[in-house]
Amino acid sequence: MLAAHADRERAVDVLKAGFSEGRLPQDEYERRIERAYRARTVGELSLLVADLPQGPSGMQPTVMGAPVPRTFMPAPLPPPMTNGKAVGSMVCGVLTTMTMGLTGIPAVILGHTARAEIRRTGEGGDGFALAGIILGWLSVAGWGLFLLLIAILETSANP
Repeated sequence: MLAAHADRERAVDVLKAGFSEGRLPQDEYERRIERAYRARTVGELSLLVADLPQGPSGMQPTVMGAPVPRTFMPAPLPPPMTNGKAVGSMVCGVLTTMTMGLTGIPAVILGHTARAEIRRTGEGGDGFALAGIILGWLSVAGWGLFLLLIAILETSANP
């Protein structure tokens, strides 16, 4: 991975800290600073600071090359929480087959409510809500067709 200017500056900061703590002699510090500014990859920078306390610790090179040290990577963001109503919508949608469609309407209502909340709050679970809506509407449509068929048969049987 190619090194950015910010990566070089972070490596230089680690070298400065090592020099100020007395871990590097003056000539080695100057050589490493020069090499840091000439480095093209993050791997080269990690080698320059690997023996210092602020540098990467315990990192072994992989087959593809050296992994990016934590020093040079941003902190990962936690995944968003899943909306509870979206999960409820999905569960109700799946249960429509076992409850003979009784949970279809709650699946639709929960799904639409969950999608509105997800858009407003940025939570996860939009796919669950959408699946619950689809399964719920299929159940409602199935019951509608069934009742329509019963009504047609009833009217045709009794002239």
